[in-house]
Amino acid sequence: MAAKQKIIGLTEKVLVYGQNKKKNVVARIDTGATKSSIDVKLAAELQLGPIYRTKLVKSTHGNTLRPVVEMNIRLSGVELRSDFTIADRTDMKYQILVGQNILKEGNFLVNPKK
Repeated sequence: MAAKQKIIGLTEKVLVYGQNKKKNVVARIDTGATKSSIDVKLAAELQLGPIYRTKLVKSTHGNTLRPVVEMNIRLSGVELRSDFTIADRTDMKYQILVGQNILKEGNFLVNPKK
């Protein structure tokens, strides 16, 4: 029997873990994003790393080559370790974007009404 899906909304509080620090942040849940992303300033604050590869990311802003780190995150009580691309999200409302890689791994179902 498959594990029960956890229902989350379009924005969720997440706990992100850095080297010796953790921080609660409100994240944007984006079912259209293949990978998750974290703001470059938050990544620096949490001392994330090492960067273990780069990924070509296609977005509305064009194609960019972004560094990728592994990061621990807690979303709706579920602890996960997954890839995050590092991007300049200064002009974005949310410092973290949770994409399909985490949604699939954590067996999440997104309900926009939540």
